[in-house]
Amino acid sequence: MLRGFYTAASGMIAQQRRQEALSNNIANAQTPGFKADQASLRAFPEMLLHEMGTKQSPLKNGTNMPVNRPVGPLNTGVYVHEILPDFSQGDIRQTGLPTDFALVDGAYPDETGKAFFTIQNAAGEIRYTRNGNFSVDGEGFLTTNQGYYVLNQAGNRIQTNGLSVDNGMVETAGLDLGIAYVAEPNSLAKEGEGIYAGEAENMPLQSSYQVKQGYLEQSNVDTMQTMTEMMNSYRMFETNQRVLKAYDESMGKAVNEIGRIG
Repeated sequence: MLRGFYTAASGMIAQQRRQEALSNNIANAQTPGFKADQASLRAFPEMLLHEMGTKQSPLKNGTNMPVNRPVGPLNTGVYVHEILPDFSQGDIRQTGLPTDFALVDGAYPDETGKAFFTIQNAAGEIRYTRNGNFSVDGEGFLTTNQGYYVLNQAGNRIQTNGLSVDNGMVETAGLDLGIAYVAEPNSLAKEGEGIYAGEAENMPLQSSYQVKQGYLEQSNVDTMQTMTEMMNSYRMFETNQRVLKAYDESMGKAVNEIGRIG
């Protein structure tokens, strides 16, 4: 009976975490460069039940012999194994703004490899992003919406040198945007707002990609698919909730009725 409680409760917790990830995806459906989170559910290790007992041997002395007969496996519920971003390419939308940049993936040496803009946070640490919605600060440096500096290939902050980025296109080659390559993007740690921490390398020579100025990469969240998954997750949560309620009522009857002395 208690195993049923734990199994139903683990199902509710797993669906709640999945619902949180899906809700975050919907909330960022319009965020440039956002990569949708995917929750991976996994079952707890199964337990193999055995019948433990004794039986009398056919010998004259009637010796009792131990019995250990397999009954079958028992599953103890599910849990969210991990939540990983989906780094597939988002749609490219033209904005016409000279400080907007979009990375368009091509061919890389590694099947999972991806390109990222290199930025520097307030603590001076190197970070990576796919959100190319940049701006120019009061000192003429190219920055992200969070105020982080955009770096060039040499790892230095990009100074626009007084070029009028509001009234004309600034050449991408002149800005020398620092594009980093990550062979295993899932090894990056997500810090929020489309920013990732981790190790990257220079773009391999055999890679092909594009940096498009005046464009933005949109979120890769499929809103219709995400809404469908949210409804399914909610129904699964309700199902486990009803199972948990049924177990609770059964336990109540066992305590209040079966154990009652007439």
